[in-house]
Amino acid sequence: MVVPESAKPVPKQASLGDALIPVIFLMISLAFAIVIYGDNAIGGPVQVSLFLSAIVAGLIGYKNSHSITRMSKAAVDSISSAMGAIFILFAVGALIGTWNMSGTIATMTSWGIQVLSPNWFYLTAAIICGLIALGIGSAWTVMGTIGVALIAIAGALGINEAIAAGAVISGAYFGDKMSPLSETTNLAPAIAGTDLYTHIRSMMVTTIPAILIALALFAFFGLRQDARGEIPVETAVEAIEKYYTTGIITLIPLIVVIWLAIKRTPPTLAIITGALLGGIIAVIFQTDRVIEFAQASRLDNEAEPVGNTLNLIEGVWDAMAIGYTVDTEFEGLNTLLSGGGMESMLNTIWLIMVALAFGGIMNITGFLGRLIEPLRRRAKSDRGAMGAVGTTAIGINILAADQYLAIVLTGNVYKYDFRRRGIAPQSLSRQIEDTATVTSPLIPWNSCGAYAAGVLGVETIAYFPWCFFNLINPVLSFIYAALGFQIKKIPPEAASEDSKEDATAPKETDFYGVSGQNADELPVGEKRDED
Repeated sequence: MVVPESAKPVPKQASLGDALIPVIFLMISLAFAIVIYGDNAIGGPVQVSLFLSAIVAGLIGYKNSHSITRMSKAAVDSISSAMGAIFILFAVGALIGTWNMSGTIATMTSWGIQVLSPNWFYLTAAIICGLIALGIGSAWTVMGTIGVALIAIAGALGINEAIAAGAVISGAYFGDKMSPLSETTNLAPAIAGTDLYTHIRSMMVTTIPAILIALALFAFFGLRQDARGEIPVETAVEAIEKYYTTGIITLIPLIVVIWLAIKRTPPTLAIITGALLGGIIAVIFQTDRVIEFAQASRLDNEAEPVGNTLNLIEGVWDAMAIGYTVDTEFEGLNTLLSGGGMESMLNTIWLIMVALAFGGIMNITGFLGRLIEPLRRRAKSDRGAMGAVGTTAIGINILAADQYLAIVLTGNVYKYDFRRRGIAPQSLSRQIEDTATVTSPLIPWNSCGAYAAGVLGVETIAYFPWCFFNLINPVLSFIYAALGFQIKKIPPEAASEDSKEDATAPKETDFYGVSGQNADELPVGEKRDED
């Protein structure tokens, strides 16, 4: 029997206590997971914590008369909105596998260890990633291609891979944040109500000082290190040249991916094209290695050998599915140039799914809105409003595990307050980007943090303190807010026009998931395919 809508109980507004229970449970369970499992916590225990926290949030929501069907749909919709990111992860896994097989990463590693000075490596890596991300507008593409090679080079040079990952992420997110091609850079001003180039100009006051300080720190730590690789550079280059056919031809997959990114090709298509090209290059130039790998990786070792053509197809197929394994006489090179495969991304995808399910339930039940509301109400001054925006964006990044939700929800909650205060929308969009966008890779269960750790092979907790740009940028934004610096005001004539729109501003209850602009109406999932 179908219950008519009029007979269904109306969900209650969430109390602050209700909203805090799932958050407190999550914090305690995460603490236990980290204490018990240490660095291995991200391999499953953290996912269990998030899953149980989602159940706790659902139970509290059910107490408040939210239907299980509605909350389940919110969790599924939240996960569905990340399908673009999940397919990118699968594509990157396949790409790393075939690029390890084709010699693409080996060539970049061989050239890199000969050209790049260990003492200037971190600085150089940040600049390279920043320039490429600025040109293509995608931090994810940079980390999944150039970033992978730079981490391999760092390992070969014997320098700290966690700092190298911090340099890659810092450069990638600087370029992404300042690129007019980036979707987060387009989304933030659209939500706040300003235009793209006004938004980019407004970000320069915090972003440029942050990246300059970050680059100085990378130079400082690079000059202080004592790089000692597991094997001498000359020996490593000789071993790579002996095992692989190297040269500019093996870099074709990389060149094609960057070109497709510049042409605004959907990232999954661009990356999987690079993976397939890597397989083709491997078949043509690393034929013996592909056949050897295919025969060694057969699930049924007693099966009859197949022809060389099928072995070549099988080798590429296996590299895309389970990754490629190098077998040289140097264990260090074997570790650096092995890995990848779609299978390697499953743990990361599991983390993203349970985190987004938790965020979806927290959103639809109004718990996120209830946690935000005290910050919004207590912001009595312009400086307080700017600080509240940054705190809200970071909080949503942590609780909802999604930078797009952090951008959209924060912008929607505060843009009417900013209009009433006469604060220019570019100040709001700048504060959102300074906090929501750049902190997302610092949170292990956020889709961006899970992605960065998955493709670079460095845990979030390891690279966190070395992401200087991602740490300094939000700190500067809060300092500016506290000082009242660079808080632009709306001209009087523009303010009078905006006042006519205030009649359409949402009521306070709209932020509790009960009426008005509910979480499931936000256009979050449409902008998840490229960063």
